[in-house]
Amino acid sequence: MDIKDVEKLAELSKIELNDKEKKNLLKDMEDILGYVKQIQEVEVADIEPEYSNKNIWREDKIEPREFSREEIINQFPDEKDGFVKVKKIL
Repeated sequence: MDIKDVEKLAELSKIELNDKEKKNLLKDMEDILGYVKQIQEVEVADIEPEYSNKNIWREDKIEPREFSREEIINQFPDEKDGFVKVKKIL
């Protein structure tokens, strides 16, 4: 990778970079690509993948609840003709 590649990426990204920023970005990109190359060199051919699926969530249970219309309406500060009054939302 060289400065021309950084300039092309900057152009495609529609960002303006000064010379110092280009050099810093080039160094960062080289570091990233070096790290990727290092990861690619890891031998994984003889490693068997391990899978373990567990349900870490609670089981769904229906919990019986008894609500009456009157109970619900009585929990609200205002009602009219058996309906709950709420603030107008636009």
